[in-house]
Amino acid sequence: MKKIDWVKKLTSRKLWTAVGSFVSMMIVALGGTDNQATQVAALIMAGATVIAYIVGEGLTDAANVNSSGTEKGTEE
Repeated sequence: MKKIDWVKKLTSRKLWTAVGSFVSMMIVALGGTDNQATQVAALIMAGATVIAYIVGEGLTDAANVNSSGTEKGTEE
């Protein structure tokens, strides 16, 4: 069985676009207004941007740590 790459999945724009679309369509289907659906979809995409940034920065920081456990560029 293949291991799932959660980092790649959680930073996927396609995933977050699909989630935003699904949620906004559910809001409209359950009686919400188009304006409410648009606002919620915008919040989801903003949250996805923050998640992608945090994960990306974490991966970059992890790649910059050398074998001695210190970050590159921080040695005296």
